[in-house]
Parts: sequence; structure tokens; C-alpha cells
Amino acid sequence: MKRFLVIGNPIAHSLSPKLHNYWLSKYKIKGNYEKKLINDEDLSGLILKVKNEEIDGINITVPFKTKIISYLDYLSEEANITQSVNTVFKKNEKVVGINTDTIGFELSIKKFEKFIKNKIVLILGAGGVVPSLIYVLKKFNPLKILVTNRTSSKLIELKKRFPDIEIINWGETPSADFILNGTSLGLNLNDQINIDYNKIGTNKFYYDVIYNPPKTNFLKQAEIRKNKILNGKMMFLFQAQQAFCLWNNFEPEINDEVIHLLDD
Repeated sequence: MKRFLVIGNPIAHSLSPKLHNYWLSKYKIKGNYEKKLINDEDLSGLILKVKNEEIDGINITVPFKTKIISYLDYLSEEANITQSVNTVFKKNEKVVGINTDTIGFELSIKKFEKFIKNKIVLILGAGGVVPSLIYVLKKFNPLKILVTNRTSSKLIELKKRFPDIEIINWGETPSADFILNGTSLGLNLNDQINIDYNKIGTNKFYYDVIYNPPKTNFLKQAEIRKNKILNGKMMFLFQAQQAFCLWNNFEPEINDEVIHLLDD
């Protein structure tokens, strides 16, 4: 019986168990996928369980995508460049860290390239998934990428990794065509983000990496002002598909049934 986990803090919002257990059942793979609330001191023990093959795979979410790295033996190219890991497993006697957020995000925004190429991108947040967003966005040749965050220390580290991004103050609202929420603000229904939606205008594209709830206040405020909106559901599905394939050597199908599974 295979055992998989998603770890984070908070973790109650995660729909990963629902999706992965659906696929395990559909393809008759004997296994179970659970979510686990952890703290920093739990990381070493979990990786030891992967080494000892007591756990077959782990997905990592906020705030452990960077913290997990020091416990791993090997990083994929994307994980190394972004210094962000969301998928862990054992391969050739080494515990490997992969970043499937990059391919998940890239596949989810492909048809919205017109909002990115030669356009201004504004990213809210500097931790967790944000390095993955920047890594992918650069492939679409934006005019510039602006990044803002509540604390400056993460921005400094992000600027070292991606020197061509531009840093702006939190609460400042510049002109932008593609606005992304890469923070955890929105997991709670009453969360608000301090930007001036009216100043940005209409006919822009707002993207929230959060998928549960399906429509955060960030997206609601954007939609009211006649902007295109998209949550992180398809990014979540695509990154999960890649993780499942790495663990089970089989790529599960993403069809209408899977997409609507997360709506229930």
C-alpha cells in the first residue's frame, strides 16, 4: 500500500487528498493520500520516512517549499532555480525535490499570453510559489515584472534570484495588465488585499493561485470591475498530474469529471 502526504501550515483548505485519492481509486493503484499539519521541526522526520520508504511521496505547500530544501539530496533544474519544491520522492536511493508548480502554472496561462507578452505584470507576494510564477512568466516575454510584498526581506532574496524584476512598496498600485495574487491572503473569506482596483482599471487579467475558496475577494473585486479572472484550480490540477506521474509512472487524465470534482 503506497502512502502519500501533502504537508503545510495551514493545510485544512487543501483539496489534494480528494484529487489524488480519486486518481488512485480510478486507476486501481493501492494507496492512500492524506493531508498533515506540521511545524518546522517535523520536516527532518518526514524526509527520513521517505528515505526509509515509509512514505512514497510528499507534496509541500505554504510555508515549507523553501524550508524543505536543506533536507533533500537532489533538486530538479526548476526547483534549483526557483529554490522552491512542492513534490518529494525517493529515486535511485536519493530523496529528490521537484517543482511541478512551474509546469502547472505554465499550462494554466498559455491561452492568456496576450495579457503577458510585452505587458506589465504585477505580482503580490514574494514567498512560496512566487519564484515559480516569475520563472514561467519570463518565458512569455513581459515588458516588466513588478513585485510587492508585506515584508522586504523576502523581496531582497527574490531580487537576488531574479535581478530584472522591479520591486515596489506594498500598498502601492502601479499600472499593470496582469495582476497575480501569490500570497495566502484569500484563504479566509474575509481577507482583503490592499490595492486600488479602480486605479488599475478594466479589461485586465487577475489571477489568484488560491483555488479554495474558488473566488477570493481579490477575484470578486476584479470581476465587479469587468476584468478577466482565473483562480488556481487548473494550475493545481496540472501540478498534481505531474506529481502523480512522478510517483506512479503513469499520467492521470484531467477531464471534466476531475475538474468538477473540486467543485463538490
